[in-house]
Amino acid sequence: MRSRPDLLLVAASGLAREVIALVRSSGSHELVGVLDDDPATHGTELDGVPVLGGPAEVDRHPGAMLVLCAGRGVVRRSLADRLASAGVQDSRYAVVKHPSVDVPPGCTIGAGSVVLAQVAITADVRVGRHVVLMPNASLTHDDVLDDFATVCAGASLGGSVTVREGAYVGMNVCLREHVEIGPGATIGMGAVVLGDVPAGQVWAGVPAGPLTSGAPGPDPSGAGRTVREGARR
Repeated sequence: MRSRPDLLLVAASGLAREVIALVRSSGSHELVGVLDDDPATHGTELDGVPVLGGPAEVDRHPGAMLVLCAGRGVVRRSLADRLASAGVQDSRYAVVKHPSVDVPPGCTIGAGSVVLAQVAITADVRVGRHVVLMPNASLTHDDVLDDFATVCAGASLGGSVTVREGAYVGMNVCLREHVEIGPGATIGMGAVVLGDVPAGQVWAGVPAGPLTSGAPGPDPSGAGRTVREGARR
């Protein structure tokens, strides 16, 4: 009988807890441990999985696959850059997908991405690296999600939507067909987006409109949190 690949989760977060539940449900991997920058977590457990130390501990587990479990794309990108500098290659990142999710022929999911329960993926959908798709998100024909994007629970994307690198689409958002969400943009929960959203802006409302012009700060999704706080989501 073929053994399951080992899996390390990077960031002791709420998303990590969801990934733990997913992996236990699917049986896809053997959960080895969690790695986190916060020394206070070291030697503790996250839902029964030991926190082994900081991200540098990946060197002690050269055969283990990895998933970055920070909730915000900017934090996942920071972790990925650090690990790449330490020699971690894309081939070490697992795709973690709930058993309820079907990926049709012609659709692709990049290394390190997390796909939670009941995500709908239809035709010719392209999901990049280290993307997080929360439960019941709907991706329809020809959608493109670039690296480090986040699509939260219940969001619905019309056909030919593009979500650029690091963008955040909040819970129950509706994106009209053919719209583009710019790099690092944030769409607040429940928004209905009818047109393109520029890079770095925060939009909310029905119909959605801009709340900021890209300056860092608090917003409906928590995008203004620090890197450490962002990893906790």
